[in-house]
Amino acid sequence: MNKVLLAFALLTTSIATLHAQSIGGQFELYPDTTGVIATANANGRIDTRNIFFQSSLATNGRSCSTCHQADQAMSMTPDRAQELFVQTHGRDPLFAAVDGANCPNARTGDQGAHSLILSHGLIRVSVTIPANPAFQLVVVHDPYGCALTQDPVTHQYIVSEYRRPLPSTNLRFLSAVMFDGRESPSTSALNNPLTFPVNLQTDLKHQAQDAITTHFQGAPASDQVLDDIVAFEMGLYTAQVYDRQAGVLDLNGGQGGVRALMPQDYHPGINDVLGADPYGVPFTSSSMTLFSAWQAASVQSVKGGAEFEPFYARFDTARRAQARRDVAAGEILFNTAPITITGVRGLNDNSAIGPSLKGTCTTCHDAPNVGDHSLPLPLDIGIGHSPRPGLETDPSVAAGIAQLNEPDLPVFLVKGCTDPFGGAPVSFYTTDLGKGAVTGACADLNRVKGPILRGLAGRAPYFHNGAAKTLMQAVNFYNERFTMNLTDQQKLQLVAFLNTL
Repeated sequence: MNKVLLAFALLTTSIATLHAQSIGGQFELYPDTTGVIATANANGRIDTRNIFFQSSLATNGRSCSTCHQADQAMSMTPDRAQELFVQTHGRDPLFAAVDGANCPNARTGDQGAHSLILSHGLIRVSVTIPANPAFQLVVVHDPYGCALTQDPVTHQYIVSEYRRPLPSTNLRFLSAVMFDGRESPSTSALNNPLTFPVNLQTDLKHQAQDAITTHFQGAPASDQVLDDIVAFEMGLYTAQVYDRQAGVLDLNGGQGGVRALMPQDYHPGINDVLGADPYGVPFTSSSMTLFSAWQAASVQSVKGGAEFEPFYARFDTARRAQARRDVAAGEILFNTAPITITGVRGLNDNSAIGPSLKGTCTTCHDAPNVGDHSLPLPLDIGIGHSPRPGLETDPSVAAGIAQLNEPDLPVFLVKGCTDPFGGAPVSFYTTDLGKGAVTGACADLNRVKGPILRGLAGRAPYFHNGAAKTLMQAVNFYNERFTMNLTDQQKLQLVAFLNTL
């Protein structure tokens, strides 16, 4: 065993000793770009004999774990895709042409035909647009030749959209299943605390069945198989447990890691920014409180250093104390840094909000210590707008997406809608129709949900289309898009906080 592997083994053993007894189940530890991430199973050990890990339901060799790997925060990263492509010459089931290629007619082993999964970790999502949608589509950029096709029987249009696999963990905190909510067909399915558990189970079973018949190209599974998959997924929790700068994340009052996440309070509408908490608790922007105890971290208070860490990771307690203060400062910025929210479908077109809203990161990421929105609220913040020259008219959106590593995606011209912010007829360009492709409604175009934020460090790139290669790119996008006016130090502090989630 080389020094790096030995050091990691010592580190993970130390963290396991700190956590295992209180968690009560087994969890797996993996290195990521900033430290160590863990996935725990609340129901006991992680049993790879579960159908979640088996390919028996597929005709193309896939299993749920093909795109949902514990060492990638129960998602899939382009770095791992690149390794697999080289190792298997593009023959791993991940690259099945049905959706693991840019178009379904891709040749096995053709690297160019799999460029989106290799560069941005994107899976092709084929969405059938409802009959007689309220809008018309024109393809203006089709780099792969399958942007818009037509079903030969129903004559309905099928749009190709390219998205990151959402993590199959921390599902107890979901407010919608899938980026466009297509697996939560009722808008009210997940907004009532009394019916939430049953409805979430139903939605996840529906999602599992669709995954089997589409991604796996398999036959429909039995209720028992679907129940087994969902029961396993519902027991999973993932979070960062160790940061190379700040150390173990639940020491000295810190509440990071899996141990504190598992009992985290959650119900639909909790801390809702529009006051829809069913128990009448008012919204607070300070929804992230994991590291408030670190705000005044001192050299004397920093513990859990040398006795819990391998030789290569040790450094002086003054640096560790400063790293913890930076994490705490980033959390404060997440809760309080002013954001001017304009031009966002799903917010500014709501008459109760109006054309401009003064908010913070937690206006949309309101679920306490989890970070998604606690009610179904897909938004268009501009990520799916086209970065191609001359196609974006909102200067703040253009400035935001200029900070990103946007993939080369098909571009659609949408016509026939009314501007939700002005009432006049409007046409616009997009690379992803969002919920609008599911409902056929103009009001839903471009709108996608914000994912749960826990476990970010292990699953780059970010946003639904993988446009942010790093968390710094994501922060730069928000800084430009919403006029945050962050300093370079504040950006670093925000990234430090996000990396500890």
